[in-house]
Amino acid sequence: MKEFQFPGRKNAWIHCCQWLPEGKPLGVVQILHGIAEYAARYDTLARVFTTRGYVVTAEDHMGHGVSICPEIPRGCLEGGWSALVSDSFQLLQITKEQFPNLPFVLYGHSMGSFMARSLLYRYPQAGLQAVILSGTGWMPKSVLLAGRALCRASARRIGWDAVSPALDKLMFGSYNKAIPAARTPWDWLSRDQAEVDRYVADPLLGFSPSLALADALFDGMLQNETRSNLIQMPKELPLLFISGDQDPVGSYGAGVRQTLEAFRKAGMKDLSLKLYPGARHELHNELNRQEVQADLLSFLDRFR
Repeated sequence: MKEFQFPGRKNAWIHCCQWLPEGKPLGVVQILHGIAEYAARYDTLARVFTTRGYVVTAEDHMGHGVSICPEIPRGCLEGGWSALVSDSFQLLQITKEQFPNLPFVLYGHSMGSFMARSLLYRYPQAGLQAVILSGTGWMPKSVLLAGRALCRASARRIGWDAVSPALDKLMFGSYNKAIPAARTPWDWLSRDQAEVDRYVADPLLGFSPSLALADALFDGMLQNETRSNLIQMPKELPLLFISGDQDPVGSYGAGVRQTLEAFRKAGMKDLSLKLYPGARHELHNELNRQEVQADLLSFLDRFR
């Protein structure tokens, strides 16, 4: 794995990872990770993609992993949702300069899936061949507006870099609800207890988002669900939705289906969905990860 950086907001540098296949590269997969994690955590999945000839690239989003600085500590954000999405687009451009003739596929997971969705209508001429959305969902507008209002009211009192326990509960507090006798607050991520334990033990994972980061996420989700944005997406672009049917982020499948239907109504023509029975949020770390990997490789083979 190669590591490099490009300049971000204030004094932060955006930390990036790149995995290269052994032979001639046949394509590029850019991974957009979820909230409160980092790019190198996708090492196993990236190596699966490299075995099929893909270059894999990913950045630590601002305020995540090692994309931090004193002015933007872990969990914080400068510039809102557009800054997060533009950083991912900048990495895409950097990689395209390095591999100008290869097909490009985005793989967005969780918050990264919402970032990928924004990238589609913000940069419809990005030159993508396909997009994979893992662990995405659809939230009622009233919930998103309430969350954003709570962020902004709290920030007026305690500042944008502060953490709000009430907001944490609103965002993540119900995710273990359907899991009887949950061992940890993070059991909703995967049925694989070893993976959950690794998550709990990693100091770079599971931090509470600042009010600025939470506000950006609510704002980004609102933008993603706005029809005037949805219709800006490139209509012929193939999209694969994958989710566990026990993933609370996707409302146990219902939110994923609602997202796909909104894309269809916006004119998207090549949409597919795979829901995995019993699986939770992090499909790449689930008990059936080999099945998921095989399905992803089968989809990617369309674009080699």
